[in-house]
Amino acid sequence: ILVQEGDVVTSGQILVHMDTLPLQAQLREARALLQRSQIAKQAAQSGVSQREAERSAAQAVLAQRATELDAAQRRLERSEQLAERNAVSLQTLDDDRARREGATAARDAARAQVAAAEASIASARGKGVDAEANIEAAEATIERIQVDVNDSALRSPRDGRVQYRVAQPGEVIAAGGRVLNLIDLNDVYMTF
Repeated sequence: ILVQEGDVVTSGQILVHMDTLPLQAQLREARALLQRSQIAKQAAQSGVSQREAERSAAQAVLAQRATELDAAQRRLERSEQLAERNAVSLQTLDDDRARREGATAARDAARAQVAAAEASIASARGKGVDAEANIEAAEATIERIQVDVNDSALRSPRDGRVQYRVAQPGEVIAAGGRVLNLIDLNDVYMTF
């Protein structure tokens, strides 16, 4: 309590400071949460970039596998034509069919890798959105706590004189409780 009984005060003057140690601890906690959320957002953005690179690599592998399948299909078609004229052995024909089937399986596996990369990109973007929401929540918490800290200073609502102290330093006062009694010097009267 910064004033004594009988002190003259002006409008807006700080009269009392309330204990803000718990609020300061909450504010530090909220700032740490904000920092952690910002790091998580950066990590999610890096994850998206990495997943997009993986998708590009998977698409390149898919293109390669599609080319290999096309080559295997053409080779099989030539082998089938030559086999009809007995110009190539059945073993060669079987080998070419096996190559085509292997190339088909490899292409399908590459398609699955591209789909998995797409899914991992969506997941990484979701983590980024979640981190962004956590950032907004932490910023709102910081603002709320800061308002509470700012409200911990009791200011004089008008010019006047402290008639008496209702509370003493260190007392716990309920919300809305009285600390000081002020007299408005512009509205003084006397009863006889």
